Amino acid sequence: MAHKKGAGSTKNGRDSNSKRLGLKKIGGEIVTAGNILIRQQSFQIKPGQNVGAGKDNTLFALQNGTVNFKKQLTKNNKKIQFVEVF
Repeated sequence: MAHKKGAGSTKNGRDSNSKRLGLKKIGGEIVTAGNILIRQQSFQIKPGQNVGAGKDNTLFALQNGTVNFKKQLTKNNKKIQFVEVF
């Protein structure tokens, strides 16, 4: 009885492709309408003024301008981060 599997069998090769998430534009950078600002899985950073959100939670510029990040406190002292374009 063999203790090793045959040569045609493998248990490797099932890794998924990377999603390339994260910041694409930083604060103070000049963008044009349609530029992707952030690619994210869920809304860690929320869209502010002149920023749209795609169905995969990608944030993009709706008009030309400069990128601005800001933090805001909620009623229960939770920090929320927004991105805006002016």
